[in-house]
Amino acid sequence: MEDRGAMRVLHALKSGGPATAEAIARRLMVTAVAARQQLGRLREKGQVAYADRREGVGRPKRVWSLTEAGNALFPDSHAAMALDLIDGIRAALGPAALDRVIAAREATMRRLYAARLKPARTLAERAKLLAAQRSDEGYMAEARRQANGDVLLVENHCPICVAAKACQGFCRSELDLFRDVLGPDVRVEREEHILAGARRCAYRLSPVKS
Repeated sequence: MEDRGAMRVLHALKSGGPATAEAIARRLMVTAVAARQQLGRLREKGQVAYADRREGVGRPKRVWSLTEAGNALFPDSHAAMALDLIDGIRAALGPAALDRVIAAREATMRRLYAARLKPARTLAERAKLLAAQRSDEGYMAEARRQANGDVLLVENHCPICVAAKACQGFCRSELDLFRDVLGPDVRVEREEHILAGARRCAYRLSPVKS
C-alpha cells in the first residue's frame, strides 16, 4: 500500500501528465526536495521514470511520468469479469447481441446523464456537470474552458479500458452519448484517445453557430 505522499505524486502525474519535480511540488504545495524524494522512492519501485529534455540553452529538464506499473495502480473496474462477460456474450449469442447490450447500457446512461445535466443552461455548465458525473464513475474528468469559447472535456483515466480494448463499441457508444446529452447546439469531437496511444481521452465541445 502506497503512503499518502506517494499516492499524491502518482495522482498528480496521472491527472496532469509528465511533469518536472518542481511542477509537481507546486501542484501539491510541497517543497521541490520533498517531491524529488517521493519520485526517487517511486522510481525504485518502478512506478515512475524520467527523461531529460533539453529546451533551449541551459541544463536539460528532468521530466517524470508514470510507467506501466504506475498506471496499473489505477486499475480498470472489474476488468477480468468484464472481459469474461464480453467473451461469453460474443461466443454464446454473437456480435449482434453484444451490440444490443451496449445499446441498452447507453440508454440507461443517457437517462442518468440527462437528469444530471438538466439544471445546466450554458455549455460550460453542462460540461462541468458532465465532468462531475464522469469523475463519479472513475474517469478523473475535468472541464477546461478555452479562450475561443470551446470547452475541453478531459478524462485522465479510463476505468473500463480493458473492456473497451476488447470491444471498441463501448468507445463509440460513449461518443454518441455525449453528443446526445449535450444537445444539438454542441459539436463533440474526440481529440485524444487512450486506445490510440494517448495518455488520456479528450473531447472538444464547441457551440454550434446558428
